[in-house]
Amino acid sequence: MNIPNILTVLRILLVPAIVYLIVTGQVQLAFAVFVAAGVTDGLDGYLAKHFDWKTELGAYLDPLADKLLLVSIYLVLGLTGHIPVWLVIAVVSRDILIVGAVLLSWVLGREIHVQPLMISKVNTAGQIVLAALVLGDVGFELGLDTLTFVAVWITGGLTIISATAYLLSWVHDMAAYEPPPPRRRKRTRSSAGKKSSTVGTGRVERATGR
Repeated sequence: MNIPNILTVLRILLVPAIVYLIVTGQVQLAFAVFVAAGVTDGLDGYLAKHFDWKTELGAYLDPLADKLLLVSIYLVLGLTGHIPVWLVIAVVSRDILIVGAVLLSWVLGREIHVQPLMISKVNTAGQIVLAALVLGDVGFELGLDTLTFVAVWITGGLTIISATAYLLSWVHDMAAYEPPPPRRRKRTRSSAGKKSSTVGTGRVERATGR
């Protein structure tokens, strides 16, 4: 548990706080906490790269924290009517599709490693910008209806394109997958010795007429 991983865990712990603040109508405070979560996201990535503090735990925790944060916020914003339901369904379905594809690969014994695509990074950035835009508009009454409308459709398009790209990449990897050749069992010396001794005994028995 180095500093980047601690920041990632902190971002995960901020998720229920943001959800609670949105549900209870404290959107301004929710916006501030969301910005703080975004700062921790950028900070842990910078520290991990700059000081070479990359760990296997961090490789799993960081995307998990991002997914928990975005999916939770989009679900709450959709339930409260601040963003369209179709966009919530698209965002959640994309993540379910990716996780389901990876789990299916594991069940089938296929070692498929899904690498983050550039369109996925752009999509994540778009989702973060839209969430911040909606929270800021609702909390501070900025009157950004037109900008929010455009951002919703851009984010929806990026989400659909990203899901399609991941699906095509997964299908290609599954089709090109070649299972490793089966290992041949090597005969040990003890088993070879037993075989030779058995053969020798048989020769003696035949020679003596037994």
